[in-house]
Amino acid sequence: MRVNCVVNGEPRTADDVWPGESLLYLLRERLGLPGAKNACEQGECGSCTVYLDGTPVCACLVAAGQAQDREVRTVEGLSGPDGTLDRVQRAFVSAGAVQCGFCTPGLMVAVHDLLARDPSPADQDIREALAGNLCRCTGYEHIMAAVRLAAATPASPDGHDDHH
Repeated sequence: MRVNCVVNGEPRTADDVWPGESLLYLLRERLGLPGAKNACEQGECGSCTVYLDGTPVCACLVAAGQAQDREVRTVEGLSGPDGTLDRVQRAFVSAGAVQCGFCTPGLMVAVHDLLARDPSPADQDIREALAGNLCRCTGYEHIMAAVRLAAATPASPDGHDDHH
């Protein structure tokens, strides 16, 4: 089947999509967007988190066909059109919240969504928002620091810090 969707603001088409194919596979293998990671394939780790029509989803659990005529935004789409990193991406780098990096794209999308809903989250709210994103390396302290740093940074006026 053919899937037409808008990915990171650009209309995209994928042909020969098989019925059981995941949105994650479509993004990574057919559209060349390797940001979302393939880890558990069961929606447990959050490494494949992307926006689907503005709502964070685990791309491994969404059938590729469900993206038909919808908008997908990946971690690659958080940055500006000129490649400028958004405040969440910058904060992760500044706070040293990246070790192996496998969980990082999903965490960035989840943090981006959290800050769109709650610009100044308490630590408990951060923990709750990130409960679906597992990290085996960092111990989460640097990730918490990155979220606090991003929250303290003004949102970009070009709208790239907003997922709508």
